[in-house]
Amino acid sequence: MGALKSFCFAALLALAGAALAADPAPRYNVVELQAEAQRELPNDTVTASLYVELNDANAAALATAVNKATNEALRVAREFGSVRVRSGNNQTYPVYAKGNVLQGWRGRAEIRIESKDFEAASRLIGKLQAGMQLGNMTFSVSPAARRQGENELIAEAIAAFKARAEIVRGALAGRSYKIQHLNVNTGYSAPPPRFAVARALAAGAPEAVAPELEGGVSMVTVTVGGAIEVFD
Repeated sequence: MGALKSFCFAALLALAGAALAADPAPRYNVVELQAEAQRELPNDTVTASLYVELNDANAAALATAVNKATNEALRVAREFGSVRVRSGNNQTYPVYAKGNVLQGWRGRAEIRIESKDFEAASRLIGKLQAGMQLGNMTFSVSPAARRQGENELIAEAIAAFKARAEIVRGALAGRSYKIQHLNVNTGYSAPPPRFAVARALAAGAPEAVAPELEGGVSMVTVTVGGAIEVFD
């Protein structure tokens, strides 16, 4: 019986020792910090949507007219090799008069273009505006350029974090510090879309005057947050 009690007591001591070993040592002078680095990157990509909207008393005739207009727009767009084009939303819905009487049908279809070649995109938009209306236009930084900018900013943001850590260490009269953990987050702020105002073309005009495209810039931000422990 005595041997059993001794065994149990030894087991309890071993468990307590393991728990103490697993418990991390207390940390003092732990400070949370945050730093960031920002950079303006030139927008190198333009995205635009153009649409056609028609009315007809006959739904089939309306669909034919809308499809014909969009098919022609897609054909013209494919002539511009540096511009990517795809179909957008296509809708047909009834139009009612007073008394909930069916008056006719309205159809709307759009195409969307994207390109890094602003000059080609401008010429294409001018051509398409002969039969379509420009809905909106957005400028952005391409994914590859954005990644490159973020990678460069990560080093700058971490350097800024370390500079702040040194300020904290000096303010606390510490001899050194150690980074406990670090988080890196990226942010991106693009300019708002530009909504175009439709303008009537002169009778017989083959295309509208091509718009001048200025991409502007977007802001890329890298934020580094974490904690340091300052040693006396």
